[in-house]
Amino acid sequence: MILVTGATGNIGTALLRDLHLRGAAPVRGLTRDAGRAAFPEGIEAVEGDLAQPGSLKAALKGVRSLFLLPGMGAEQDVLAAARQAGVEHVVLVSSITVRTHPSLPAAGANLAVERLLKDSGMAWTILRPTQFASNTLWWAQSIREQGVVRAPYADIGLPAIHPADIAAVACAALTEPGHRGRTYALTGPERITVRRQVAAIAAALGREVALVEISRDEAHRQMASFMGDETADAVLDLMGGDVNDELLTVRETVPQVTGSPARSFQQWASENRAAFR
Repeated sequence: MILVTGATGNIGTALLRDLHLRGAAPVRGLTRDAGRAAFPEGIEAVEGDLAQPGSLKAALKGVRSLFLLPGMGAEQDVLAAARQAGVEHVVLVSSITVRTHPSLPAAGANLAVERLLKDSGMAWTILRPTQFASNTLWWAQSIREQGVVRAPYADIGLPAIHPADIAAVACAALTEPGHRGRTYALTGPERITVRRQVAAIAAALGREVALVEISRDEAHRQMASFMGDETADAVLDLMGGDVNDELLTVRETVPQVTGSPARSFQQWASENRAAFR
């Protein structure tokens, strides 16, 4: 039995699809509301909340492999519950910032979860993706309403990854031998700038989208209003304010693990054009 947490999110939705297509069985998807879940046929929807590990008992029954998205702040209890339930292998989504920007608070939090997993007694596989292509959904409202993107660092290219490629690597780790005890740094197939991302979205929409490059200070004011000063600073560093060779490196991990080329940002934009209309 495989349990997928974050089953209705960008990665989890793609992972359930991949597991279904591969014929991996049985598979469960964890959600807060099983009645509203639209999972592929044969995928069992189970209710639970990672922020409340006590709610996971039924979901974990019979599970031997777990796909875990952290960030709820209760990872130690979740891992303890998983081990008690008999889980043998955990595939954890961490972040490439553990390697590129270890001094950032979020990177420290991810590293702490990695260490908890390694000390748990269960087998592990750790995924460290870079910036998600889906982060550009932050622009969706301004594109829909104004046809414009306002962003800093317009010409700094980062190897953004399609969330479906994170899912593809996770699927391999959950269903194939040879991935336990491995840590995978994951990127897209090329560096892509904000300017090119905006152009790709415009091409997918078939209409013009303007780009207005703004200063870091202006971007910080906008972002801090909903994510706080510290997080806004960290995100802006990763968007271009504090890049380094580790963050900029394009890695071949996705094709090496999955046997398929990493998906481009252009593909992501085409698949998600409805969000920007």
